[in-house]
Amino acid sequence: MHQEIDLDKIDINTEPPIEEPARQYYYMAKCREWVREFERKNGRRPTAFTQTFGCQMNARDSEKLQGILEQAGFEEAGDEKADFVLYNTCTVRENANQRVYGRLGYLNTLKKKNPHMLIALCGCMMQEPEVVDKIRKSYRFVDIIFGTHNIFKLAELMDRRLEERKMVVDIWRDTEQIVEELPAQRKFPFKSGVNIMFGCNNFCSYCIVPYVRGRERSRKPEDIIAEIKQLARDGVVEVMLLGQNVNSYGKNLETPVTFAGLLRQVEEIEGIERIRFMTSHPKDLSEELIQVMAGSKKICRHLHLPVQSGSSRILKAMNRRYTKEQYLDLVDRIRAAVPDISLTTDIIVGFPGETEEDFLETMDVVEKVGFDSAFTFIYSRRTGTPAASMEDQVPEEVVKERFDRLLARVQELSARVCARDLHTTQKVLVESLDDHLEGYVTGRLGNNTVVHFPGDASLIGTIVPVYLEESKGFYYMGTAAGV
Repeated sequence: MHQEIDLDKIDINTEPPIEEPARQYYYMAKCREWVREFERKNGRRPTAFTQTFGCQMNARDSEKLQGILEQAGFEEAGDEKADFVLYNTCTVRENANQRVYGRLGYLNTLKKKNPHMLIALCGCMMQEPEVVDKIRKSYRFVDIIFGTHNIFKLAELMDRRLEERKMVVDIWRDTEQIVEELPAQRKFPFKSGVNIMFGCNNFCSYCIVPYVRGRERSRKPEDIIAEIKQLARDGVVEVMLLGQNVNSYGKNLETPVTFAGLLRQVEEIEGIERIRFMTSHPKDLSEELIQVMAGSKKICRHLHLPVQSGSSRILKAMNRRYTKEQYLDLVDRIRAAVPDISLTTDIIVGFPGETEEDFLETMDVVEKVGFDSAFTFIYSRRTGTPAASMEDQVPEEVVKERFDRLLARVQELSARVCARDLHTTQKVLVESLDDHLEGYVTGRLGNNTVVHFPGDASLIGTIVPVYLEESKGFYYMGTAAGV
């Protein structure tokens, strides 16, 4: 949700407000004046391009950044040949950093052809001091660098760069601040991510996220509900509640609210038909949440529940704070309450010290649970995490062989599990025209399985009953019911 503010009525010749978000609207108005001056000189509006790397949290952050640029008057560009290029970076794996460095080399060639081009970098990668030092020294053509905690300041930082005519670096180590009521440019008119919290307190030994996203801080439930109500008024039918660990939502609020309690409030919002959320940490998934999901008509029958490993010994080394047995017990309790639940997961293969016996424990969990799908990863040593300095790093050829075994079995089991709704009629939220079949549309079941069926663009954003005629392993071919 954001305020409907006429930027032309803001007096940019006065001192900027101290309070947020008024301060940022002031700077959006100043940037709009620069945009108008650019248009007068060049006969066109300046263009802006945003590239998002990483998770759903980054994607939602990028929608906010694009909303600010839109308010300032920029025209959206389709690629990096734009007047303003913004990379919202990820740093979960070190190869993500290398990818950004590679793209920066390309941007440098573009900037030489377009000297007034501005380049900005933000996101998790920018929270690493050594990264910022490297960019300052080796990529001096970059104009603006900021992190994960102050994305709301984009217009203010742009104004600083235009005034000072030199690189602007504004990195916060951490923050308690959450700025509400700023614009966002949603990718889809019918569904939207909604941040309910930021940061992470878990410190899994392989993960850099708590160091770059900061400690957990939850948005006030009234602000979340107000945003979702506005989304519903705008025609959104599905929301995805986002957080690094949604199950710990509300613990740091003045008046604590559980995640299950928040879901109850969201369910009451008229117009919202589907509620999704991610990510859930197994150690914090409460019995209250299970019961709320069981009794809900709107919460999708899909739960992403990362296991990471099936070995209790490795889970302890990962600092996951649950055992294999506790995870399997949790799965049993979830399935007892919500029998038609779709479970997906994340699995890391080759964590330091992993033996063949440990790996077979992971395979055992895969067999026992029967996941709808699993995101499988080869362990990647991440500088700055405790696991990076652990002994007994597993040889690459051993990890690759285990990974291939796991992937083959996951795919085999998933194909069977995902076919369970074959020859039934299910509700499908239509998301787009089919990329491969003319005259078809693509949508998703509540359990997140993709469905393709005959239709046209008029169906996009609607929920349609579809008869599932054929299972292709990970998706269905169907026909709109009654056709």
